[in-house]
Formats: sequence, C-alpha cells, structure tokens
Amino acid sequence: MYESLAKQGRESVHTGLAGIDSSKLKKLRSNHLKECFNLIDEMRHKLDFVARIKSISFIDDAASRSAMTAWYALETIEGRVVWIANGSAFNDKKAAEMKRLRNLVECKVERIVCLGNSELYRNVFGDLVKEISEVETMSDAVHKAFYSCNENMKVLFSPTIENGVSYETQGDEFRHEVNEL
Repeated sequence: MYESLAKQGRESVHTGLAGIDSSKLKKLRSNHLKECFNLIDEMRHKLDFVARIKSISFIDDAASRSAMTAWYALETIEGRVVWIANGSAFNDKKAAEMKRLRNLVECKVERIVCLGNSELYRNVFGDLVKEISEVETMSDAVHKAFYSCNENMKVLFSPTIENGVSYETQGDEFRHEVNEL
C-alpha cells in the first residue's frame, strides 16, 4: 500500500487527504482507504513525472493555471528548474499575483520559456532569471528547455496563466513532445 501511495507523489497524497472527511475516516477500513487513494492515480497533469532524458527530468503540471498553483509546483520540486509557462502581456493584476513567486523563482528557476508573449515574466522576474525567452509551439518550448538545461535539472511545464487551451490538451502535447526528444 505504501509503495503505491509513494509513486503517486506528494501532491496527489495531499489532495487525497484533503478530500477525505475526517469524521468518516474512522469508519473506513484500510482497504477502503487504499481504494480512495488509488482513485487519485487517475489525476493527470498535476506534478506528473513524464521522463528522464540524459539526467534531465520532465514534469507535467499542466493543471496549474494560477500563480498559487505554480508556487506549489516550484515549492515541491527539488533542485534547479527550467520553467515552461504560458506567455502573457503585462497587466497589473497578473503582475501582482506573479510577484508572490519571486522568492521561489530566485532560488530555483534558471530559465523561463514562455509559450507566447514573455512581457509579464520579463517585468516580474527579469532581474532574477538568467534567460526569459519566447517560443510559439510546445515543440520549440520543450527543445529550448532541454537544450538549455544543465545536468540533473528539471523541466517543469506549469502554465500558470490561462490561454484558452485546455490543460489536458496542453499536458498531452507536452508529454508527446518530451517523448519525441
């Protein structure tokens, strides 16, 4: 049972625990509890490990569509990160939300690859990150991130901003491009 839970990752376990009503927990037998956690395994695109290629790990967090969910992803991942995010033009409201990430970005993010406009990221994180670039396709984003990584780094796809494309579609596209490397 414990191995199954460990494979699902910290985010899945936290989500499962949050979803269990503590008053009902006392009534559950261990098999029922195990079944509850196994259902979490079906949750996709939330801090999912995709592949490890030449010592670089790829993590799909396509379900993260806000600054706070990106904060959680960055907080959870150990080591240096190349962050792939949905691009955005600058606006004050989004910038205020993104500023909450500055400490984590400074400590963990080596580069940011934006799918589209990088203006928001340049304004908020430009003084903290070595490189912030713009690309037009997921294929370009994955390649740019991969070839800019140092040994043992992580590539995190955490969109952070809505762009009109479903997280399932973007997550599947990210996974496909990683597997094409």
